[in-house]
Amino acid sequence: MLDVTKDAALTRKPRYIVVEGPIGVGKSSLVRKLGERLDARMIFEQVDENPFLEGFYKDSRKYAFQTQLFFLLSRFQQQRELAQQDLFAQNTVSDYLFAKDKIFAYLNLSEHELALYERIYRMFEFEIVKPDLVVFLVAHPKVLLKRIRVRNHAYERRLGIEYLDQLTEAYSKFFFAYDESPLLVVNTSEIDFVNNPEHFDALLTEIDTHTRGTKHFIPLGSG
Repeated sequence: MLDVTKDAALTRKPRYIVVEGPIGVGKSSLVRKLGERLDARMIFEQVDENPFLEGFYKDSRKYAFQTQLFFLLSRFQQQRELAQQDLFAQNTVSDYLFAKDKIFAYLNLSEHELALYERIYRMFEFEIVKPDLVVFLVAHPKVLLKRIRVRNHAYERRLGIEYLDQLTEAYSKFFFAYDESPLLVVNTSEIDFVNNPEHFDALLTEIDTHTRGTKHFIPLGSG
């Protein structure tokens, strides 16, 4: 007997899409493009509201735990509000995945700080809505550094290639094992989905049709 419900779920376009990737890869830019095209509700990580972030970039060891905890609580508050809404009433696009919070925790916290962080995280994780699709944007650390320098945010000026190397490796390890939602991996080093309509349209087609497992995507002619 054909499982119509399961079959429909595998062919349905994603309604809740998360865009992820390391700093400078273009998450917010893609969310805005998708939000406009899909007439979607857009959710952005509240980075600039973190009062510890500038201190973290000056002295990561001193400000790591405060910075991490603020982000965790801020993300949870947004996710709790999201869970109370009807996700089928409107498309939703977000520029972060709640579970990726652990990437920075394991990269920056001490052993004792991490133990406390894990206790707090476990209190929150079961209330989080899983996305229908995660779009994981990747780029070479040198490309990320160039993009960060161009946008010239004051608190990001101390970021160096060594930190970006560590960060991209941590993201790759995390998403290599990620299987809670369909995953679309997009190498953005040589494509421009913001200014190139063909690249964006090709990416949108992949987003509309990818419903299970992990897929890697590079538009034809981008090399």
